[in-house]
Amino acid sequence: MVKDPVCGMDVDEKIALVTAEYKGKTYYFCCDGCKVNFRQLPELYLKARSMTA
Repeated sequence: MVKDPVCGMDVDEKIALVTAEYKGKTYYFCCDGCKVNFRQLPELYLKARSMTA
């Protein structure tokens, strides 16, 4: 399981339907809405997640 970088929800990367590539890494999302938000401001979400991890 991995965390959706936008909402923090647990996502099973083996069956995730919503993904995005950013700087050579695949990110997994719970829904299209989180993916859209991530694509608009990826650094914001990655920074926020690293601060809470």
